[in-house]
Amino acid sequence: MDVADFDYELPPTAIAQHPIEPRDAARLLVDTGDDAPPLHRHVRDLPEILRSGDLLVVNTTRVLPARLRLRKTSGGAVEVLLLERLDEGSLDEPGESRWEALVRPSRKVPPGTVVWPESDAPLSVTVHDDLGDGRRVISVDSAGPLLAALEAGGTMPLPPYLTEGLDDPERYQTVYARRPASAAAPTAGLHLTSDLLDRCAARGIERADVELVVGLGTFRPMTKERVDDHEMHTEWFDVPATTLDACERTRAAGGRIVAVGTTVVRALESAASTGDRSGRTALFIRPGHEFRLVDLLLTNFHLPRSSLLVMIDAFVGPHWRELYGEALAEGYRFLSFGDAMLLARQRNSHR
Repeated sequence: MDVADFDYELPPTAIAQHPIEPRDAARLLVDTGDDAPPLHRHVRDLPEILRSGDLLVVNTTRVLPARLRLRKTSGGAVEVLLLERLDEGSLDEPGESRWEALVRPSRKVPPGTVVWPESDAPLSVTVHDDLGDGRRVISVDSAGPLLAALEAGGTMPLPPYLTEGLDDPERYQTVYARRPASAAAPTAGLHLTSDLLDRCAARGIERADVELVVGLGTFRPMTKERVDDHEMHTEWFDVPATTLDACERTRAAGGRIVAVGTTVVRALESAASTGDRSGRTALFIRPGHEFRLVDLLLTNFHLPRSSLLVMIDAFVGPHWRELYGEALAEGYRFLSFGDAMLLARQRNSHR
C-alpha cells in the first residue's frame, strides 16, 4: 500500500480551531455499514445509540504543559516539546530529570547547550544527544516541583494546525484525565462529559480505563512512500487486569467493547496481541490486522496520509472514504477540536 492511498482533500475551513461547548454538543457521524447511509447525531446521544451491556474504554492519560519556549545565552530562540520522561521520578519533586524531546532548530543546538525559559519559570534545559528526526535527549533542572515549573514555563502542546491559543488549558484535557504524562490529548475523549458518562452508566453501559502515553507513535506523520516502510515509535501503555476482566465479561454477555479513541485501540490490541498488560508498544495497526478486542470505535476525523487513517482503514475498510466525503459535504468539523464518528468493525475490512 502506498501512503498516497490515504490522502484526501481537507479544506482549511473544515479544520476546527476551537472546541465546541458543551463538549458533548459535537456532531456524531454514525456508521451503519457499507450498504446504508450513516446517521447524523450528536455525541450527547451516545447513551441511546449504545446498548445496555456495552463497555466504554477510555484513555486516562493527562497532557503535560510540554511545549517550552526557550532562549540560548546568545538570545537565539529554541522550542522544546517534551515527548517522554526517560528516568523515574515524581513530577512533584525538584531537581534534574531526563527526557526525550523534539528540539527546534535541532541542528543549531549542539550537545551541552543550556537554554532558559522566556518567562521567569524556575527551570533550565540542557540539550544532549541527537536521536534523529529532531529528537534529542534533554535534561530539565527545576528549582521547585517539576510539574509546577512546567506549568509556569510551558504551554499546552496544541497541534500546529491549530493557529489560535486556548483560553482554558483544561479544554485540552479529558474530564477523567489523571496522570500527567502525554505530549498530546487523546482527542476522542474530549467530547465526553461527566453527565454523559453518568447517563451511560444508568443505561447499563460500563466504563473501564487504560493508559497510553501519547507521543510520536500517535502523531508522527508518515513520510515514506510505502505504508509498510513507516516506523512506529514506541509508546507506554497500561491495561489494568480489571479492564481486561471487564472486556471478557462484556464479550461473554454479548456486549460490545467500545474504544474511545485510537489510543485506546492501540492499548487494548497491544495487550491482546502480546499477552502483556503493560510496557512499550510499537504496534502499527494497518489493513490485515486481526482485531481481538475492539468492536466499536469513537474517533475524530484524522489528517490525510496519517497512520491513524491507516488504522481506520484496517477497522472499516475503504468505506472510510465515503464516510469522510459525507462528513465534508455535511460541514462536519475535522481534527482535534472537531466532530466525531462512531465506527463498527467490519469483518470484511481486511484487504
